[in-house]
Amino acid sequence: MRTIKLVQPDAWRQIPPGGTLRSWLTDRGSLTARIVKHFAAFNLQRLSQRLARPNHDECRTLGLRHGELAMIREVLLKDGGVPLVFAHTAVSRRDLRGAWRGLSRLGARPLAEMLFRDPTVTRMPIEYKKLRHTDDLMAVLRAHTGSHPGSCWARRSVFLKAGRPLLVTEIFLSAMFVRSTQKMKHQQ
Repeated sequence: MRTIKLVQPDAWRQIPPGGTLRSWLTDRGSLTARIVKHFAAFNLQRLSQRLARPNHDECRTLGLRHGELAMIREVLLKDGGVPLVFAHTAVSRRDLRGAWRGLSRLGARPLAEMLFRDPTVTRMPIEYKKLRHTDDLMAVLRAHTGSHPGSCWARRSVFLKAGRPLLVTEIFLSAMFVRSTQKMKHQQ
């Protein structure tokens, strides 16, 4: 008898895609630090930080009940005025008074400052997905930027502090692909 594992067609996967963005998607270090190193005009634009209902798969990942609120933080990582990455962070409301209390004081500073400088924070495996225009996060991206990409590669991972999860999802926009390809050509 064979055992098969059923996987939803739109599920997050632990196997990364190939191609130009592979090294960006699989890098376990700070994405912000890597962008700063590669793009001279880096800036971060905080789009929103609010209590809201996370989407269904975020609730499952964070261990939240249906309808429970979470702190949602959304930013654009940019090269000058060009958005490269849309980052979406979700953390349980109760953890804002506990393990992740520093999140509400970040303002326009990168989350990476908090995550990668704290030796008590651990990162779970990165998951990957090609988001389609019908995905919840693509609708959020469209609402913030007005752009209408058909699909984008994204990665997400859970960061743990004192056993409490914080979920970070990073959507790589088409400009990231274009500018990364241009940088590689100039370096050859």
